[in-house]
Amino acid sequence: MPSAKQFREILIFVAGATPQIITETIYGLAMQNPPVYADELHIITTSTGREIIRQRLLSEGHLQQLLDEYGLPPLPFDDSSFIVLADPSRQELADIRSVSDNDAAGDQISNFIRLKAADKTSRLHCSLAGGRKTMSFYLGAALQLFGRPQDKLYHILVSAEFESNPAFFYPPKHDTPIAVRLPDGSTQTLNARQARVELAELSFIRLGELAPKDAGRYRDLVRIGQQEIDMSAHQPLLEVDLAERTLRIGTVLVELIPVQLMLYLAFLRQKTDHCKYPARDYCRDCTGCYETIVDFASREALEVMARDYAAIYTANPGRADDLLEKWPEGIEVQALRAIISKVNRAIRDQLADEVLAAVYTVATDRKYAGSRYGVRVDKSKIRLVR
Repeated sequence: MPSAKQFREILIFVAGATPQIITETIYGLAMQNPPVYADELHIITTSTGREIIRQRLLSEGHLQQLLDEYGLPPLPFDDSSFIVLADPSRQELADIRSVSDNDAAGDQISNFIRLKAADKTSRLHCSLAGGRKTMSFYLGAALQLFGRPQDKLYHILVSAEFESNPAFFYPPKHDTPIAVRLPDGSTQTLNARQARVELAELSFIRLGELAPKDAGRYRDLVRIGQQEIDMSAHQPLLEVDLAERTLRIGTVLVELIPVQLMLYLAFLRQKTDHCKYPARDYCRDCTGCYETIVDFASREALEVMARDYAAIYTANPGRADDLLEKWPEGIEVQALRAIISKVNRAIRDQLADEVLAAVYTVATDRKYAGSRYGVRVDKSKIRLVR
């Protein structure tokens, strides 16, 4: 029994006056090893482009002819396959001619890709060979924002003599004469069967978890994505050396007394040792590892913290026992809050950068039934040394 398909294959095109790029790409994917057969087809275009594509591929039957000739699986294609770009007043665009039209196209293309990429069972195959250059750019940029590891971006390469020829849609199985115009302006009849059609896969940077999660204007999505990149790249390394009793953020040495260092380290370990989503490369705004103050105040939590306390007092291991005797039921909540406040004050005072300090101080997340506590710094920026 053949294995189930790993992904639902979705083809997405930007296209206009050259519908041939659609059949050429479908042909190119089918000729791959292993072949790719589409489950969905979506064409982003203008109202003018829709009429041209509808006429050439549907009315004249060139798409069905390709499927029949090469025995390809049925491909759903009707008017619902078109995503016609609209201006800010929601009127269909016949062409992209103004700045507002251009911006509206960027917004619609990026949000369409975002929606399609939200389905984890899908794989997007995006072709930027057709349409206005701005449309191709927005499609590629949207994939950078929302594309997953499985998603693909293509350009179609066709023999020069057949490229953009209105009579050529794919290399037929049988000899088929087509009149082509040569570079010197003369016309010659060539065999379309000899045409070369190659699918070039284009590499692109995937922002992945750094990409914005919500819908929005393309310009805003880019701005938010850039902020996330900057924040991730510019977070200094946070290093805790227990033997040296030091906390260093970048080049700044933050002075904490042992009990403060012990508690702060407990928040860091929530990220490094108890991450709820280890497959994620970046933490961003994830608070999955945050815990309530009661969780940190328990006897069990104190026993775990006491191990770090013992490592801080390597020469005097009895200090950890003293700590456990002082709080037999766990650290009192009021005492915990006081220690957190002092840790945060020390980090703010010694970093002297409010924006940066917000990443490293103990933060409170109040989005849930009760307040939960943790640190925003990315897990990849934490280094713990015993």
